[in-house]
Amino acid sequence: MLEPRLIPQRRLPRYGFHNHIEKLNGRLAMIGFIALMLVEFRLGHGLLIW
Repeated sequence: MLEPRLIPQRRLPRYGFHNHIEKLNGRLAMIGFIALMLVEFRLGHGLLIW
């Protein structure tokens, strides 16, 4: 049996729903949520109540 000379390389897609993009989005959402909680704790009230 002959072995192929070239091995195809998998390229990551540039758009759409993919695992690496969804993980990044989730991590940024968690950071944003924690930042919001810290701001509200520091102010003593919610951001929507002025």
